[in-house]
Amino acid sequence: MRILVVEDEPDMAMLLTSRLAASGFIADSVGNGTDAELAVSTVAYGVALVDRRLPDGDGAALIGRLRLRSPGLPVILITALDAVAHRVAGLDAGADDYIVKPFDNDELLARIRAALRRPGAAVSPSVVCGKLSFEPAHRTVSVHGRPIRLRRRELAILEALILRVGRVVTREHLLEAAFGLDDDIQPEAIESHISRLRSRLASLNASVAVHPVRGVGYFIVAKTEC
Repeated sequence: MRILVVEDEPDMAMLLTSRLAASGFIADSVGNGTDAELAVSTVAYGVALVDRRLPDGDGAALIGRLRLRSPGLPVILITALDAVAHRVAGLDAGADDYIVKPFDNDELLARIRAALRRPGAAVSPSVVCGKLSFEPAHRTVSVHGRPIRLRRRELAILEALILRVGRVVTREHLLEAAFGLDDDIQPEAIESHISRLRSRLASLNASVAVHPVRGVGYFIVAKTEC
């Protein structure tokens, strides 16, 4: 899943994106509202984390403009403004949640999961393919009922594939799911990650197959359906 961080303070932006990356998310960072509007117009984000104090205006006022370009986008305001009046103003502006700096990383992740569960940002129920199960709300994967860990990009690719079981996912969509705006993407990046993902799932006897569609993308199915 991809998350947009709208934060003009470089150190805070780097801290947030690194924390999100360590938790398995793909995170893009922009420093103002104008760039945030452009980002959500071109990329599908699961959540936006928006600072209240931006160089080109109040982050709370940005919420409506983001949703014009991405209806239903969950927005969590992140700010040092901790007065009750500030929190009320942010929530009344349409924020799904409001978290005050400094905050604990586990709390931020819990708030992201809560925002994803809300109406309009509903996450699909668990998806089963072969012996593999994916739980979208927590982005967890299990094989034969046992939890497994995947590398961040492999998890992002698997998520994009398994939420569309049996349907072709374009190479462009997989690139968007697995890489951030500033990532240096090598020509065979998707193929390399798909290869590693296949090997890992085969070693776990997940009973799934990831098939290529030449010139288009890939799809995943249970092996019994092949």
